[in-house]
Amino acid sequence: MKITDNGPQPNAFDLETATKENSNYRTVAWTGKYLQVTLMSIPPGSSIGLEAHPETDQFVRLDAGTGHVVMGPAEDDLPFQLDVGDGWSVQVPAGTWHDIINTGSGDMRLYVVYAPVHHTPGIVQKTAEDAEADEESGRDTPPPWSVQPEQGEADKKA
Repeated sequence: MKITDNGPQPNAFDLETATKENSNYRTVAWTGKYLQVTLMSIPPGSSIGLEAHPETDQFVRLDAGTGHVVMGPAEDDLPFQLDVGDGWSVQVPAGTWHDIINTGSGDMRLYVVYAPVHHTPGIVQKTAEDAEADEESGRDTPPPWSVQPEQGEADKKA
């Protein structure tokens, strides 16, 4: 299924099918003024990466695979731990350290709703390494027409 980020224009697509068919680490599917939908595919044994977004709430839903969620107030203090699978959702409050590790034998497919917008509209990152390089180079940034919090704390990665 081909997804075109036409944000912030009206849009509709089969989210479950698009999520299950996405083989890229991250594909930004739609970008609005206040929130964004991304599709992710995480290989077995890999994870989304331990991180915290001080100004961004996240809603995550698994559509395929199994994983282990960890969350907490610091990268070395992750008391929230839960095994999740197809159909589960994870809500990540802004500022919370979090990770989802693929514990299954196949790719874990999920989508993430960010509020506010977090990535460049329509960006496709085949691997986690591509995503990291895009973030470091400044290629992966929210669009100027999205509503962003005042300059606050930067995202954190372990």
